[in-house]
Amino acid sequence: KLTESSSVLKDSLYIINRNPRNLERLRVARKTDGYHLEKPTRSFWHRLDLTTSNKYVTARLIHFQNGTIVECSTMEWALKRHLYKGNDYTAYTNLARVFATRCMEVGLTEMRCDLKPVQGGKVGSFLKIVEESGIKLNEPERLRPNYSWDMHRHAKPWEVTE
Repeated sequence: KLTESSSVLKDSLYIINRNPRNLERLRVARKTDGYHLEKPTRSFWHRLDLTTSNKYVTARLIHFQNGTIVECSTMEWALKRHLYKGNDYTAYTNLARVFATRCMEVGLTEMRCDLKPVQGGKVGSFLKIVEESGIKLNEPERLRPNYSWDMHRHAKPWEVTE
């Protein structure tokens, strides 16, 4: 089957990439803008959501169209059995490690984060550990076409900026 598919590739003029996230990785996919006066705005491909209850903490990675992609919570037995309490400082740090590992396994390393951490707080430690694990908490800007009336020219997609 490998020889058959390679011969098809030699004869074809284009290849169809069926990865639904490919355009987002290339920074070309559409981002919903929402309303420009909203805070927080809806302009994201992937967003980090941290939900806290009286007993537990849940971290989610939300896609703007498909909903939750990665979810991690201290309600899960695998985490819960190692924790003294479900929403203390150690719960946040361990949840951050597990969440970052799951995001790396899925292949999502960039996400938007609207959380405002308090200095020395639990959320700040969560975000710090997620960043140390190799996840960027800001998404790259979408590449837009350059028009002749634009005041500033945007980045060229073929130049490596990372």
